[in-house]
Amino acid sequence: MLNKLFIVFKIPELRQKIILTFILLAVYRMGFFISLPFINQEAVLAGVNNMKSQSGGIGQALQMVSLISGADIMKGTIFGLGIMPYISASIIFQLLGSVYPPLERLQKEGESGRRKINEYTRYATIVICLIQSYFMLLSLKGGMGGMTQGFIYEEYSTFFWIMIGTISMTVGTTFLMWVGEQIDAYGIGNGISLLIMAGILARMPSAGFTLLEPAFKGNMALGSENGIERLLVLAVLFVAIIYWVVLITKGERRIPMQSAKHVRGRRVMGGQRQHLPLRVNQAGVMPIIFAGSLLMFPTIVFGQLYTAFPNVPGLGTVAGAFDMNGKGFVYNVCYIALIYFFCYFWTAITFNPKDMAENLKDYGSFIPGYRPGPRTASYLESVMVRITYVGAAFLALVAVVPVLISGGMNIPFTTSQFFGGTGLLIVVSVALDLVQKIDSHLTMRNYSGLLESDN
Repeated sequence: MLNKLFIVFKIPELRQKIILTFILLAVYRMGFFISLPFINQEAVLAGVNNMKSQSGGIGQALQMVSLISGADIMKGTIFGLGIMPYISASIIFQLLGSVYPPLERLQKEGESGRRKINEYTRYATIVICLIQSYFMLLSLKGGMGGMTQGFIYEEYSTFFWIMIGTISMTVGTTFLMWVGEQIDAYGIGNGISLLIMAGILARMPSAGFTLLEPAFKGNMALGSENGIERLLVLAVLFVAIIYWVVLITKGERRIPMQSAKHVRGRRVMGGQRQHLPLRVNQAGVMPIIFAGSLLMFPTIVFGQLYTAFPNVPGLGTVAGAFDMNGKGFVYNVCYIALIYFFCYFWTAITFNPKDMAENLKDYGSFIPGYRPGPRTASYLESVMVRITYVGAAFLALVAVVPVLISGGMNIPFTTSQFFGGTGLLIVVSVALDLVQKIDSHLTMRNYSGLLESDN
């Protein structure tokens, strides 16, 4: 492996791409330490610590949003919104492309249509940034996390300075869009995905310190709540979950197909046997993001109501049922049900068996035993329904594991998120894509891939 890494940096073009990518990612992380000048950072730090101590409600919801988006929502920095507005705009246009005919026609126009949709996505991102940053600064002005004072200095809490901050955060996200495009054009890997991955990985040191903090205090005796055996179990569990996530992410159902024979002059062409790969986890990480986003509403609403009216009968029970720390049975059941629903929903949007069957027919290929056209489309749809059920079960288990670890082992929710959930899926998917991009450069120069054997 070390020899292959040496070969990677030995290739001038690949070395330049990797170095440029690291520089742009470093610039991305530096922006998270540049706060808006009118933000009271001492009050923000106190509010963030107060939120982390909350067992549910808006505190955990904001922490979860910050984790999966790679943003820093609660600290009021120029990159506070991260790249999430661009992701939201991309999802909106992808959904509209399935129900809005003009966008659907643009998607079928190839490269020119894709460029036009990207242009619309950028404009929508700016609009989303303006709205999100404005309301976020208003919430900082009023104070969050149980703080009675605002996070903006009183002399700067005017509409003028709020708009200055809104424009600054919008420009910050727009700059991140440009950084992602530069990585796509001149770096290695998918730029936007690498930005999100960098934001998630940046939180790993603090999560690891939370687990190891009892060791620094000398409180790691066997049999205790923070005993060494708990760390060993968590370490084995972490490696096993990553192995399993990689296995399912790369898993696919291969449908055998054959190209028809045709005669060109005196030569007989075609007749080759190939396979059509269908991914087990066709929906990717989107079902977990949608399910978690929807469940944030009852979690925040009931958590805040119980905080404001603790003496209302039954309100505490309802708030506990939607608690995100692993003790809310109703929350877990709803989480799994929504993941299954969005798995089939997102697969139905992104996978069109009718178009795939028509493409096979146009290229002169067919699936043995099934007529080209509607019969092939029906078969592909039935296969996708079955493997989507398996993929949904995988996503549901990965999503629930951190919730169960948080409740069963008394670990903070933001720390247990690295044992599954959206963050782990994003990191694994982006890492596999990055390795594949590097392997393509190595293969073009007759080297074996990073994960391939030299023999």
